[in-house]
Amino acid sequence: MDAVQSLTQTYDVALLDLDGVVYIGAHPVPHAPESLQRARAAGMRLAFVTNNASRPPERVAAHLTEIGVEARADEVVTSAQAAARLLAEQLPSGSKVLVVGGEGLDVALREQDLVPVSGADDGPVAVVQGFSPTVDWPMLAEGTYAVASGLPWVATNTDPVVPTDRGRAPGNGTLVDAIRTATGREPVVAGKPEPPMHREAMLRSGATRPLVVGDRLDTDVEGANAADADSLLVLTGVTDPIDLVFAPPRLRPTYVGHDLRALQEPGEALSVRAGAAKVGDWQAVVDGGALRLTRVTAAAPAEEAGPGENGAGENGAG
Repeated sequence: MDAVQSLTQTYDVALLDLDGVVYIGAHPVPHAPESLQRARAAGMRLAFVTNNASRPPERVAAHLTEIGVEARADEVVTSAQAAARLLAEQLPSGSKVLVVGGEGLDVALREQDLVPVSGADDGPVAVVQGFSPTVDWPMLAEGTYAVASGLPWVATNTDPVVPTDRGRAPGNGTLVDAIRTATGREPVVAGKPEPPMHREAMLRSGATRPLVVGDRLDTDVEGANAADADSLLVLTGVTDPIDLVFAPPRLRPTYVGHDLRALQEPGEALSVRAGAAKVGDWQAVVDGGALRLTRVTAAAPAEEAGPGENGAGENGAG
């Protein structure tokens, strides 16, 4: 890879996660709008790829535009769309599907000529479950009745939490656990890190050399590695530097940066190697089985924390 090329010049499409990367709740992540505008100006195309199935693409694009991020509905790819395509490949056109979720799933099912219904007695032939803040006990109960009867069950994703402007809140994985516990069954999962989500993003964006950009090791990065795609982890969401240092190989990103400004940096400056990570002033290295943290700033000399300091132990990064 040419070290003088920025990521925007090296990759044709950025497959951007949304929650924790572009926005948190109703507010943009700092530096996100201007960083994405610069990426477009450099010729990189953008696809907004989210495991959150609560809203249809038009509403996601409208929200992005409201917070200063240029976006079109056809640039948005949701786990609801990936789940609906999975079902459409298995069911006849016009089939009824019980929805445990919100508007995003209803729209995605209709796009695939499937009919969303809300009750187990409405004649569904499958169940689909996705995050929505409107999911309540009656909805979970209807889903449980239908799943317990043996109907195929697709979950858009199993993220246990979603980031909000007040902190972490229960995600779709937590809600899926309710039906899983009540029925003893396991759903087919469409969203990241599973292959259907990346297939959907590639189909809709036309990417030939994509860069997956996310804030989660267990969805964004793991999914990118499974799809043999490069990834950029940004530290504006749920993953912190310590998580990164101890990540096993399947969860290690290609690059790591503070935020979306990293898209303007050359890959070499952001690359991650096994047993080491650098974020801002801090560098973490696993040396002889011990984690060592080193900080170098313009105002202070280097300071090191050995295995007995800062809570670091003798465990390596794998």
